[in-house]
This record gives sequence, structure tokens and C-alpha cells, in this order.
Amino acid sequence: MSDETTEEAVLTERRGRVLVITLNRPDQMNAINGALSTGLWAAVQELDTDPDLTAGVLTGNGRGFCSGMDLKAFSRGEDIGPMFEFVQAGAQKPLIGAIEGFALAGGLELALSCDLLVAANGAKLGIPEVKVGLFAAGGGVIRLTSRVGYGKAMEMAITGDPISAEEGMNFGLISRLAEPGTALETAIELAERVAGNAPLGVAASKKIVRSSVGATEDELWAIQRPLQMSVFTSKDAAEGPAAFAQKRKPEWSGT
Repeated sequence: MSDETTEEAVLTERRGRVLVITLNRPDQMNAINGALSTGLWAAVQELDTDPDLTAGVLTGNGRGFCSGMDLKAFSRGEDIGPMFEFVQAGAQKPLIGAIEGFALAGGLELALSCDLLVAANGAKLGIPEVKVGLFAAGGGVIRLTSRVGYGKAMEMAITGDPISAEEGMNFGLISRLAEPGTALETAIELAERVAGNAPLGVAASKKIVRSSVGATEDELWAIQRPLQMSVFTSKDAAEGPAAFAQKRKPEWSGT
């Protein structure tokens, strides 16, 4: 294990009800090592468990989002298990990725674990693992089809060639394009729009939309039923109509 701490490898900053999570290994192109893996998972837990937070933004410091696994750290046997916890479970609350420069290999897999992606024009997105004898085992080959369609997902997976942010926008992978240097600002603005809404309703909406991939309508009704009960009987469900009637901004409690 390197001497790098999780606090150094991953930074967090609160912007009202939004938590900005920054991968902070710019000299290593934010490659995933033990410290970054542990720090990222800890930051996501902070987002999910703090009732004062509604949404998060995940970004990278320096010229790119993330270049994937740190092969030197891997060769030293550093534990990156928490990264796999994240790519499998994601965040319970909405998480928006802000991509500058590139999101490659495990970097794109981190991005695919986000709910929405903002990318700067010209950013490169890809899973090149097949070029070095591997494959994108952190969710890349699993999730790409639902994000870009079968044909483009297959092409990206077996050629290893990246696509541009503009292509990603055309295929539905990217939600917003931004001028270079402004992806984070654009993502925060989007997260603040999300955070202006009722936290329980936002979290329930996210869960149902994410569950819709591969599920039948009957299965989705079953998933929605308990969520509807908890959200529609919450304090926020009473606060929203009251604020509307009184022509004031609602004060959400997340309860």
C-alpha cells in the first residue's frame, strides 16, 4: 500500500445539498489505486447517509476524469475492492459525472455508475482493456448496451476504440455537453436543480428508472408500491402542496 491517504486521493466539498466528490491523483491521471478506491466509496457513503444531501457530482482533478486502474498499484497488491463495491452498487442518491479530457477503462466504468453524465466537448470515452489482454470487468461490458445500444456497445467492447463526447451525446450516453473546462460547473448546476426537489421523491424516482432496465412492467409496479407508500405519507409530501398553496419555497426535511 502506498503512503497516500484516502483524504488526499479523494476530496469532498459541500455545495448546499450537493456533495462534490473529486478524484485527486492528477499526476497519475486519477488512476484507481487503494487510496482512491477507499476514498471514493467513503464519499459515496457520506452522500447516501447524510439527510442534508440530495445529490452528488463525481469529477476528476487535472486534465482528465480517470484513466482506469493504476497498474503499478495493482502489481503491488493494493486493495481496490471498494471500487468494485461502488461500480456494482452505485449511489442511492442521484450522482452526476463531470468528465473533462477522458474517461477510459475503469474510468468509464466509474462514470457508468453515475446516473447522468456531463462531458466536455472532445472528451474521449472508452473501454480499451481488450488491447492489453483483459476486458472491462468493472461493469463496462455489462452496462454499455443499455447506455449506447447493442451495436455501439459491441464495437467499443471488442475493438477497444474510444468514442468522443459528441458521439456519446448522440448515442444517449452523455446528458449534457459542455465547453472544455466547464463540465464541473455544468454538472453542479444540474445537481442543484435535482437538489431543489424533495429528497425522498428524487431517490424513489432514481430507483425506479434504474430498475426499469430489463424489468417487466409488473416487476416495476411491485418495486414502486412500497416506495409510493413511504414517499406519499412523508412529511415532505405534505410540505410540497402546502408550500405551493402558500406561494413559498418548500423546506424539505427528507422525512
